[in-house]
Amino acid sequence: MGTIPNSGLKLREKYRRFDVMAHFQMENVSSEDPCPCGEVLTGKIKPEECQLFGTLCLPETPVGPCMVSSEGACHASFLYGRKGE
Repeated sequence: MGTIPNSGLKLREKYRRFDVMAHFQMENVSSEDPCPCGEVLTGKIKPEECQLFGTLCLPETPVGPCMVSSEGACHASFLYGRKGE
């Protein structure tokens, strides 16, 4: 769903040994996720409006989290959605 600029979210000093970003000296890591699951979950698009829906993203080969779970928006829409509405 994106990042929150200047959020300041980080691990406390006593847990720093578990901080992968510090251990590998990574900053501003961006994940280019091809799945717009965040947009589906926030109602910006319908599952059927995703370019991956029903092609590359299927219940047997999910691309994103909305198709993985049987309760996921895309999974439910794929199995029970009514075409043509």
